[in-house]
Amino acid sequence: MTATPETDTPPPRGKRPKQGEPVIDRALSLLAVFSDRRRALTLSELARHADMPAPTALRLIARLVAWGALERLDDGRYVVGVRLWEVASLSPRGHGVREIALPYLEDLFEVTRHHVLLAVRDNEEAVLIERLSGKDATEVAYRVGGRAPLRSTAIGLVLLAGADQQFQETILKRPPENEPGVPEMPEGQLRRTLSDVRRTGIAMIRRTVPSRTVSVASPIFDAQGAVVASLSIVVPDGATPPNVLAPAVRAAARAVSRNLGFQAQASTGVWTHSRG
Repeated sequence: MTATPETDTPPPRGKRPKQGEPVIDRALSLLAVFSDRRRALTLSELARHADMPAPTALRLIARLVAWGALERLDDGRYVVGVRLWEVASLSPRGHGVREIALPYLEDLFEVTRHHVLLAVRDNEEAVLIERLSGKDATEVAYRVGGRAPLRSTAIGLVLLAGADQQFQETILKRPPENEPGVPEMPEGQLRRTLSDVRRTGIAMIRRTVPSRTVSVASPIFDAQGAVVASLSIVVPDGATPPNVLAPAVRAAARAVSRNLGFQAQASTGVWTHSRG
């Protein structure tokens, strides 16, 4: 695929790049424009969303296409290039944990035949690094590579419970998230929930959108005892009692943790801080 000038209408002329903004920042701002709802974009759309002149965007896009970070479709729109996935797969917090966890995710999937998720924390969100799903599985909201909120998802609650205290306080002091299909969790309730997650090693969330499901998640620890990932299963609400699901999820998460060097017998029972 090659980058060539487009015929779509560019943004108004006269705009200049922000003074002192490094070229790499401008290039990254173009990549950051893509999302679940914006997977294929024209030059003018990329320039508008990245807030830069069309000529500047075109020069940067040409370099991104040449490197493989972007690809140009036959209709002139741009999509994320496969080389970005190739590079992202080398992330130790993504691919490394995923590689070790995958056999245990597959075992859980054989039991549930719905969804098994693996996520890590990136700043204030959970990033899904793996999802195994049956062809008849119920609909869920998040995809591999997608982001999920911390305080209104089971995988997010586990990662939040394992985060450092200062970060937790930042999230706790914020108003409840308006997550569709999930009841709001005010600060007091969230504090109690995180305490329960740390005590039991299990987080559970019921939701009604996009379908009626129950999610059960458990933490994955590294050799230092830090929470580095969250493992979860998602099944139709009412299909299997959560008290049946919880031991299976917890056992799988503990098995992955042991393979990462975590020694439960040396643990004091108090979670240490996760990364991210």
